[in-house]
Amino acid sequence: MWRWSEMLPVGDPGARFSLGEGDTPLLMLPRVGKKLGLDRLYLKDEGSNPSGTFKARGMAAAISRAFELGVREVVLPTAGNAGGALAIYAARAGIHVNVFLPADAPAVHRREIEATGAEVHDVEGLLHDAGNQAADAGERHGWFNVATFKEPYRVEGKKIMGYELLEQFDWEYPDVIIYPTGGGTGLIGMWKAFDELEALGWAPEGGRPRMVSVQAEGCAPIVKALENGARRIESWKGAVTSAQGLRVPTVFADKLVLQVVRESSGIGIAVSEAEIFEAQEELANMEGIHACLEGAATLAGLHVMVEMGQVEKGERILLFNTGTGLKGS
Repeated sequence: MWRWSEMLPVGDPGARFSLGEGDTPLLMLPRVGKKLGLDRLYLKDEGSNPSGTFKARGMAAAISRAFELGVREVVLPTAGNAGGALAIYAARAGIHVNVFLPADAPAVHRREIEATGAEVHDVEGLLHDAGNQAADAGERHGWFNVATFKEPYRVEGKKIMGYELLEQFDWEYPDVIIYPTGGGTGLIGMWKAFDELEALGWAPEGGRPRMVSVQAEGCAPIVKALENGARRIESWKGAVTSAQGLRVPTVFADKLVLQVVRESSGIGIAVSEAEIFEAQEELANMEGIHACLEGAATLAGLHVMVEMGQVEKGERILLFNTGTGLKGS
């Protein structure tokens, strides 16, 4: 990721903490594509990142910049994967971590976070409850809050996905990007990358890709807002899904997420739990890719788009698998 350092907000090379994040593979999906009648179906596999998820990108940038600014203790609410990514980079930088984690989060996330010496605070409730408690604790103790969009640097790390995918596509935009959306950092980051590439004169000719936001039926506040033509996203009541990264009832950067999808002529799609698990099995059985549930949701969303006639046979379609299925959701 740091080979793009001129486009990242960390000036001191000695403050750029890396564990090998970025440059994740772009894989063609020939068998699934043939099944769906699509000639150019791809998947960008973020599961090869440190900690096994795309969260490594944002945390590498956030911790590096925090260190450069003199921060030595941070706080984060997390559903799990962001906490694991934060913990490993903070350990490398010598920064103490306080994580507020829903009590029902998968045990693998707790073990991963605690292995680095980070402090875990259990929360009865969902991610937004963890967010409230983390914010309160941060204010009391003077901890720097690295929650999604509560600081400006995580999105900087995530935007490099946009640089990479254009480079991997020989500086051509894909026609469609299908992205599993919880807090929306990845969507906003890639759109920011496209803005920057156009300002640099590096962007390809033609329109940008349609950005498709996929969520679980049990927690789909972005999809609901898009379908209703709303300007803001309402908090989702009773959020339930096995895809922990999609169990985000309150979207802090809601206006930005809606803007990206609408500016790109994209759509929002909600998929069922059964469809997510079926898509996870399909990727494993047909392409040898063990995707996380959130990543599998993008294939489930593509199935819906094919049924709706929302994609064409020759279009270049990109799915995002945001993490390895080997560590759970």
